[in-house]
Amino acid sequence: MEGRDLSSRETPERARAGRLAVSLEPPESVWKLQMALQEKAKANLTYRFYTLYDKLYRKDVLEHAWVVCRKNGGAAGVDGQRFERIEEEGVDGWLDRLAEELRNKTYMPEAVRRVWIPNPTESRGP
Repeated sequence: MEGRDLSSRETPERARAGRLAVSLEPPESVWKLQMALQEKAKANLTYRFYTLYDKLYRKDVLEHAWVVCRKNGGAAGVDGQRFERIEEEGVDGWLDRLAEELRNKTYMPEAVRRVWIPNPTESRGP
């Protein structure tokens, strides 16, 4: 982002994202977090982030992640849980429970469902 300061939200990545059918623009608070982390990482290439875990369970971060996943129309995982079922039970409650598990470090992710995609070389890859 040479020649730009953090007050400018227009980056090449954002310009490309603007052309996508689905807007993945984060809310201001999430964007500020992303930019602060990016600035710190670029300012000191050897810096190690040891305390990022607390950023995971922020309500704004989880809500934005939900919106992005929902708009992407992701398929159910190995547990068979679908967006519609979560919405029936209440998204806010589901996100609150997820945040609590992350905060307490008791969250255990399910296995990832693998889908094999044919490649042009007639081999298959995940």
